[in-house]
Amino acid sequence: MAAPRPSPEASGMSRGPGVGGGGDAGGAAWGAGLGPGGDGFAPSALGTREHWDAVYERELHTFQEYGDTGEIWFGEESMNRLIRWMQKHKIPLDASVLDIGTGNGVFLVELSSCGGRCFTVGIVIALFPDEADLSLASGWLLTAKCGFSNITGIDYSPSAIRLSGSIIEKEGLSNIKLKVEDFLNLSTKLSGFHICIDKGTFDAISLNPDNATEKRKQYVKSLSRVLKVKGFFLITSCNWTKEELLNEFTEGFELFEDLPTPKFSFGGRSGNSVAALVFQKT
Repeated sequence: MAAPRPSPEASGMSRGPGVGGGGDAGGAAWGAGLGPGGDGFAPSALGTREHWDAVYERELHTFQEYGDTGEIWFGEESMNRLIRWMQKHKIPLDASVLDIGTGNGVFLVELSSCGGRCFTVGIVIALFPDEADLSLASGWLLTAKCGFSNITGIDYSPSAIRLSGSIIEKEGLSNIKLKVEDFLNLSTKLSGFHICIDKGTFDAISLNPDNATEKRKQYVKSLSRVLKVKGFFLITSCNWTKEELLNEFTEGFELFEDLPTPKFSFGGRSGNSVAALVFQKT
């Protein structure tokens, strides 16, 4: 599933009027939701493969012509938020990681080791020995390539995989696997991951004009199949609230952590621009 470019929206707390904010702002806005009591969202072209094939064909041409990798879905902070969580919980660098709907693959590049740019805690401490420099050292750690070495990116758009492959090749990385895969119709070889990550793909599935409700259920089944028991699922969404995501991922998963995200105020009400949750497979 191609990674979308949602702008943070809110209904109740997370869905409704489009509100850009923080580091999580994206590109084109999503269609209006039907609200927590409805059955998902109004159908949109943003939920179709044809739309994303066209998007990534254009972006591939732009990259080939100008070297522009395109936008980071939900902004750089969304990547840093996930990397901080993985570092905090000491996820092994050789843990198998699946990026569901990898799009341009920029997040894979951030996760990957990259020769001399892969900083370790020891090196950073050596560079910043004084306690007063700890905040600067932390910044270096977050912006350095964090060194995960067993990474796979999938997308159902061949154009997205060609784009991400071109970007990864330009970065000189050879340890990232890319596959054209429809997450709702997986091949038998895709399984056994310690970490699965979704930044907007579940949002796109929710907008599919062809029975989105059943597709969301199939998504959960596919996730259960590819993720190891006790493995972690990190999801970032601009269309679903925390409570709604908990309802969607009830079967076989439990909430492990609610990650802090930017807040906004609109019309006298306040809420989060996106929801970012960590589930663990039971």
